Amino acid sequence: MEAVEHRARELLRAALAAEDFDAYDRLGFLSVPGRGDPSSGYAYLVYPHRPLIAYETRTGRLLSEYCVRFRDAGGRLPDADDVLAKWLALQGRERELIATANLNPPGHQLDPDHVRRDLARLAEWRASRHLDSAAR
Repeated sequence: MEAVEHRARELLRAALAAEDFDAYDRLGFLSVPGRGDPSSGYAYLVYPHRPLIAYETRTGRLLSEYCVRFRDAGGRLPDADDVLAKWLALQGRERELIATANLNPPGHQLDPDHVRRDLARLAEWRASRHLDSAAR
């Protein structure tokens, strides 16, 4: 792993809850609840250098794609920095971020079947973590 990406991952690890960083490390994306509240009924999948994908947490129904981009003065951000920038923006200024993003229907940039498979992988990962913690 390149030194810049390694530093970016360490910063991401410091900012996220351990479980969230583990999800990113194992799955390659994060799930961030809308308005920072898991009971909001929706969340976003946050991929590096891809649109945010809004989905209903109860049904998994895909709602929208939000194209946002954060650029470094030197060009493209390391993957972990891009994820961190999106996570920070969703945590602190979700409505502003979403209002300024390019809004598209699901499937505009990311294959909806791929996103649904990622949601299934996320559910399996969460279930395995729940079983692991219950066994302790």
